[in-house]
Amino acid sequence: MSRKWLILAIIVLIYLPVSIDATVLHVATPTLSESLGLSANEMLWIIDIYSLVMAGLILPMGALGDRIGFKRLMLIGGLLFGLASLAAAFSPTALTLIASRALLAVGAAMILPATLSAVRNTFLDEKERNFALGIWATVGGGGAAFGPLLGGFLLEHFHWGSVFLINVPIMLAVLIMTALIIPKQTGQPKQSLNLLQALILVVAILSMIYAIKSVMHGFSIWSVLIFAVGLSLLVGFVRKQLISDAPMIDIQLFRHPVIATGVIMAILSMMALVGFELLISQELQFVYQLSPLAAGAFILPFMIAISLGGPIASLLVNRFGLRSVASLGMLMSAISLWGLAHTDFMDAQISAWAWMVVLGLSVEIALLSSTSAIMSSVPPSKATAAGAIEGMAYELGAGLGIAFFGLMLSWFYANSIIIPNELPHAFIEQVSGSIGEAMQVVKQLQPTLAETVIDAAKQAFSQSHRSVLNVAAFLFLILSIFIWFALPKKVTVVEE
Repeated sequence: MSRKWLILAIIVLIYLPVSIDATVLHVATPTLSESLGLSANEMLWIIDIYSLVMAGLILPMGALGDRIGFKRLMLIGGLLFGLASLAAAFSPTALTLIASRALLAVGAAMILPATLSAVRNTFLDEKERNFALGIWATVGGGGAAFGPLLGGFLLEHFHWGSVFLINVPIMLAVLIMTALIIPKQTGQPKQSLNLLQALILVVAILSMIYAIKSVMHGFSIWSVLIFAVGLSLLVGFVRKQLISDAPMIDIQLFRHPVIATGVIMAILSMMALVGFELLISQELQFVYQLSPLAAGAFILPFMIAISLGGPIASLLVNRFGLRSVASLGMLMSAISLWGLAHTDFMDAQISAWAWMVVLGLSVEIALLSSTSAIMSSVPPSKATAAGAIEGMAYELGAGLGIAFFGLMLSWFYANSIIIPNELPHAFIEQVSGSIGEAMQVVKQLQPTLAETVIDAAKQAFSQSHRSVLNVAAFLFLILSIFIWFALPKKVTVVEE
């Protein structure tokens, strides 16, 4: 095997855990809630901190790679990812696990651009490079798609920390192979990093989401102030990008309606993907009492549809045009979400799987349409900037999907659960907080009362699940109409 194919093997090996970690915890929510005594809010932060931090750091980490060389960036990122995985595996509290996941995201934000840079620099022949990029994309999509199944298998046989510990030997092997096999690159010391701008963006996003989550559990002046601070930072960030000679994000591209619409499609499609996966994983385990592995296997048709939907989406875009296919993707997403909201997963498994396949294909069509919209609207000189915006939109959509679907679920659950009159007052807040917290409370109750609380929690969760999917279906219906009118029949390229 030639050296460049060994380098590709290293790239695949280091990128796989990064993609898997984006979704591996989706089937772990019941286990984590029980093991660490988590509230619904803490559980959401543990899952979505990874994507939200990555969204703000991918661009400056790419610039850092240009400055120090992708080999050094890969080594630093791999070491950080391995150490953070070790810390996450042995986290005793929610706060330490959230911090570890944030550190994981920093390492992942280094690894992602380093792997792409390694492919570009290693494969000079265009055909070989396209083949290598195809493998890279397959690993990324496949890792994220089958993350819940892997997580379910590990949780079935080992402690929950194993979903993180599995990263450690992989990263150790990658670090050794990277140091020995990948050649050193000459960096660009004058490359601008924009780390401060990235930090401002991350703080702005996290502040606003924290404030919204806090308000959902009770209004307070502090939540309003935190949201105001986050919004002010975001406005300041945008203004800085508009006047900067070396902006982190080319804001001017958003003035093109096709690019702006493409970003919206990318964000909302990712929101649907991760949000639905999170909801159904909890429904299958909390309500239907499936094991983590069985839950991961149940949603396999959804994952396969997403993995295989790319070629179908490409054919449709080429045959019918971007506007028609993008609108169709959003419309089919709306219909499938509505169908899933009104399907009993156990009594009508075939119907549930059929709706999952439709949703998976629809989301993939929408994602490809967003990519096509963005990349077809820019000249070659702005392709890198547009690709960076697209990557950020994907990660931001993943983080926002967990937050949006999770917050809606919490709100509907709290407003639909019927608390038994005999439940001690001290437990009411926990039982009405989330089904995970309710399951923790029942361990302290008499068997008869515990059974009543469990039934009430399950009924409230199922009703909330349906309500969230119905709301999401309505929003995607509106979005499909918006896209039909927002996208032109023929995409024009933005001026240089």
